[in-house]
Amino acid sequence: MTKFEKAKAEIVRNQTLSQGWTRLSNYTVDYTDSEGETHRVYREVYQRTPAATILLYDPKRGNVVLVRQFRLPLQLHGEPAWILEAPAGLLDGDDPEPAIRREAMEETGFRVRDVRFLFKAYSSPGSSTEVIHFFAATVDTNDRVSQGGGLAEEHEDIEVVEIPLDAAMAMIESGEIIDLKTIILLQWAVLNRSTLDQP
Repeated sequence: MTKFEKAKAEIVRNQTLSQGWTRLSNYTVDYTDSEGETHRVYREVYQRTPAATILLYDPKRGNVVLVRQFRLPLQLHGEPAWILEAPAGLLDGDDPEPAIRREAMEETGFRVRDVRFLFKAYSSPGSSTEVIHFFAATVDTNDRVSQGGGLAEEHEDIEVVEIPLDAAMAMIESGEIIDLKTIILLQWAVLNRSTLDQP
């Protein structure tokens, strides 16, 4: 029996604070703690739709395919707002695998053949409902069938960047790659490089 066998949470109220690109809700919760005592607590939660991300790796050249695009929250922190990331996007009602195939093509121009599902993870479980499905795929130069760059109708302005895996890892330490999902995928790639390098 764990410490939290007696704990439970009952949602008393759900109030929408903002409804725009995402929804921000304020929850009133009666939380019964592990000692059996009930407290009323308040939590603000961003209601984010599920997403997917993918590591594209070219074993012949040892490169990963990343994208660079604008991220406003970084600018609000006073940091450079055009950052390197793994291709990613919202599921938009699709299952994770077809969604990430679509996003990879839109953003990078690479047609993804064999996709490997890795795991799913919550990006910030203390404040957001967003769950991200992580994938990996090997590609080569023949798989790039368009320029990518994102969708004009969504005002996407994306640069496709191919970087040696070792260089990308060094960019984490130097602070040039600071996107969490990308760091996770690059770490996974290093741990599984022998598998990725097999034809």
